Amino acid sequence: MAGHTTEPDVRPTTGTGPRFDGLRALYINATLKPSPEVSNTGGLIDRSAEIMRRHGAQADIVRAADHDIATGVWPDMTEHGAARDDWPHLYRRVMDADILVLCGPVWLGDNSSVMKQVIERLYACSSKLNDAGQYAYYGRTAGCLITGNEDGAKHCAMNVLYSLQHLGYTIPPQADAAWVGEAGPGPSYLDADSGGPDNEFTNRNTAFMTYNLLHLAAMLRASGGIPAYGNQRSAWDAGCRPDSLNPEHR
Repeated sequence: MAGHTTEPDVRPTTGTGPRFDGLRALYINATLKPSPEVSNTGGLIDRSAEIMRRHGAQADIVRAADHDIATGVWPDMTEHGAARDDWPHLYRRVMDADILVLCGPVWLGDNSSVMKQVIERLYACSSKLNDAGQYAYYGRTAGCLITGNEDGAKHCAMNVLYSLQHLGYTIPPQADAAWVGEAGPGPSYLDADSGGPDNEFTNRNTAFMTYNLLHLAAMLRASGGIPAYGNQRSAWDAGCRPDSLNPEHR
């Protein structure tokens, strides 16, 4: 589970819905634009993060392009020749969060190079184990937000969500949302007259994704994460094979 241990308060509050105090979400914006350039993906992130905060959860936002993330598939690439690597610091923030939302634009029908780099570095740390001997990302939930003015949002979401569940994250129902404007050159999400911030379909899916992430994260926290029978790498490496009928492997 995440670094903090207090259980989230999910008691209903009159007129405002449930509270999720104690839960923490991290949004990683994989835009190609460093700050302070306007990020259209950031506009959609803000809508989701505001819902989180309104219900008591902490929502932090990181723009990956503002950091020097080295290329590679080791947890700290300075140990493998890189002059600098900000990923170890970002990884600590990932592990402090109950919820991870990867967010980015569509480029040529696919995820941005920054998104792919973030996923590669998450993968670099996927062999680490938690206190129960499971892979480290177990017990956390994840989703994604996609923006663009061309086709490809569902393709991008499929790639991101597959990658996250493969690494150990739990994916709730309807864990993605997107705004994709008219195909070809045209206004982006935050541009005047784009219709993006007022798009009913996008706003509905963003709200559903956000609440589903909160609900599932609270359920996992309350139950102590994913049960640890049959999925412990530490037990498997020690020779305990719960799937085997051979008593020597029990």
